[in-house]
Amino acid sequence: QVQLVESGGGLVQAGGSLRLSCAASGPTFRSYSMAWFRQAPGKEREFVAAIRWTGGTTYYADSVKGRFTISRDNAKNTVYLQMNSLKPEDTAVYSCAARPPYSDSGPWGSWGQGTQVTVSS
Repeated sequence: QVQLVESGGGLVQAGGSLRLSCAASGPTFRSYSMAWFRQAPGKEREFVAAIRWTGGTTYYADSVKGRFTISRDNAKNTVYLQMNSLKPEDTAVYSCAARPPYSDSGPWGSWGQGTQVTVSS
């Protein structure tokens, strides 16, 4: 399994921006489809965004479409989540996840520990 480490969380005012990073171990990062999920207190974990291992196709939850952008830098083994126009309801622990190599379906098998994002009103 790939090891994932998130960073970049913090406290920001509503309307502000943050960029999260997820660094992956191993030489085969380019073969992993990657995603960001979030979990707010008392709520279930929800999908935020994903990027395919091939072609770079991206997918977003409706709640973040137009405000968040997922991207990847295969040379740096890193996936990013640029979050703009943040709202208090974006407050959550954000985690990145990876699918098995060359996989476009099935469970997200590898997870990072998460990074806290808090948006004040």
